[in-house]
Amino acid sequence: MISEEELKNTNDSELIMMYRENDEDAKNLLFYKYRYIIDILINKYMRYLSNLNIDYQEIISECNVGFSDGLKCFDENKDASLVTFVTLCIERRINGIIRKYNRDKYKGMQETYSLDFIYEDNNKLMDSISDNLQNDPLKNMTEEEKYQELIKSLKDALTKREYEVFCLMARGFNYLEIADILKLTPKQVDNTMQRVKIKAKKILKQEDN
Repeated sequence: MISEEELKNTNDSELIMMYRENDEDAKNLLFYKYRYIIDILINKYMRYLSNLNIDYQEIISECNVGFSDGLKCFDENKDASLVTFVTLCIERRINGIIRKYNRDKYKGMQETYSLDFIYEDNNKLMDSISDNLQNDPLKNMTEEEKYQELIKSLKDALTKREYEVFCLMARGFNYLEIADILKLTPKQVDNTMQRVKIKAKKILKQEDN
């Protein structure tokens, strides 16, 4: 039985071999040694994860799976370093859960859009398509119908990529965050956001007329 001191002095290659033979001590030591990678990546993506309301325990679970994948698949003859490889494996799992939750959000997002980002000033979407609603239920219902028609018109006018960007814009993501999530360059996202705003303003203008 290898002692704790001997275990700590064992190099990563040997620890990984022991881990793959189901040595719990080796597994625990590797996790203890590289746990900081999970902390760094969660901190990096925390804003995205929070905006999507992803449960923290689910995030940790996905990170642990990514960590285990890295230890199982690491090949020191092919991969630059264990740290780099494990980092990529964990980040891949985090990106996967973000994509999953984004897809789920898209399904029902039409009911909860906010288009306030269209304007550069303090005007709001509902200000542009209605008078003061006061407390008139019939008027409220009419304005809601107009709002949904506006969303449908906007969706029809956007390309698939523009619609993806629009969905994230409506959820409050900035262009750098959208670029990370959709794997685009910030410049691509910024250009797409400008096109979305132009099309949205055009549709709003038509609605006013």
